[in-house]
Amino acid sequence: MKKGQKGFVTRSLHTPYPKKDAYNSLHMPVYDGVAFEFDSAEKIEEVFSGKVFEHAYSRTSNPTVEYFEHKIKAVTGGYAAVALASGMAAISNVLISLVENGGNVVASNHLFGHSYALLKETLPSLGIEVRFADMTDCGAVEKVTDDKTRVYFFETITNPQLEIVDIAKLSLIARKNNVVVVTDSTITPPYVFDSKQWGVDVEVMSTTKFISGGAAAFGGVVVDNGTFDWSKLPALQSWSSKFDKNALVVRIRKEIFRHLGATMTAHTAHFMNLGLDIMSLRVDRCVENCKALAEYFQNHPKVKSFSYPGVLSHENFELAEKLFSGKPGAVMTIDLESKEACFQFYNRLNLIRRATNLNDNKTLAIHPASTIYAEFSDEEKEEMGVRSTMIRLSVGIEDVADLIEDLNQALDF
Repeated sequence: MKKGQKGFVTRSLHTPYPKKDAYNSLHMPVYDGVAFEFDSAEKIEEVFSGKVFEHAYSRTSNPTVEYFEHKIKAVTGGYAAVALASGMAAISNVLISLVENGGNVVASNHLFGHSYALLKETLPSLGIEVRFADMTDCGAVEKVTDDKTRVYFFETITNPQLEIVDIAKLSLIARKNNVVVVTDSTITPPYVFDSKQWGVDVEVMSTTKFISGGAAAFGGVVVDNGTFDWSKLPALQSWSSKFDKNALVVRIRKEIFRHLGATMTAHTAHFMNLGLDIMSLRVDRCVENCKALAEYFQNHPKVKSFSYPGVLSHENFELAEKLFSGKPGAVMTIDLESKEACFQFYNRLNLIRRATNLNDNKTLAIHPASTIYAEFSDEEKEEMGVRSTMIRLSVGIEDVADLIEDLNQALDF
């Protein structure tokens, strides 16, 4: 934390309202209306022409959503933030805004299944080339970078492979090649990861996860750290000439986000505002539980291997300690003897829920190879490091003794 800067929770709780509330409410009200009235034709003209900012229509901006964006700026130290309907909306809006037809993205070959599908199938259909690379190998990244490369895209901790990129080294390569560094930091929220410190230009998050308050609602957010000169990027040059440092967020708001309709609702933003205030408490408890479960798995004969970056045995432990303050999220994996063993274990779970999603307050388990990655071939799964013997656990805030009791009986087959 910088000298003189208030703590994470304090910044979240005490982010000032953009405007004084009429009733001095201590919580931002839910502004569920669609349209907002203006006093004159001149005023509404100024708003629609972009000369001043006021709320006109909730599909493009809303007071409750705006306050959530202000809170995100307060806790991240970002220059600007845009809230959207989902994490996937955040990723797609950013990449489409940053890369012109004919440009390319260099992306991690280890990504969440839907993100991978977006980059492999959808973006190329829009004229954006995607080159997959091992982002832990800076030489491999440089090898596929050329004068048409606009973005490096990766996850801070890959899901479910739990691989960590040396972001500081990667950002140096990006600077040299005039490439925008974009990371999905969903697993490592702002409480544990300062993206700007490590050279990230744009951060995207699924706020559905830790931020929402335990899977209370789904949403996404884009944070522009204000570190990239948008006049150097072909897709944003004309926007930069008009809006300077605001080029990215203005293009998202006035074109991509507005035209594709990925709107966060006021009710969703209300959940996000409440969830962000207590997120640190949940993160700390989840990490404690992960470390206790790692110790348990290490000594269980049915568990062939386990992976969690928060324990000394993980190959990226030191990097995780440096980047994430010793709190590298709450996702861990175990490998059993076979797919059949995974299914036996899965079907025997009682307390732990058989469900997708991450960072719910409840602990969730899923077999990624047969679910999230079901549409991919065996060869593609192998290339992405998704094994048929793997179970992914998103560890919640339950009493850890109860989790271990459920795991004990589920592994007793």
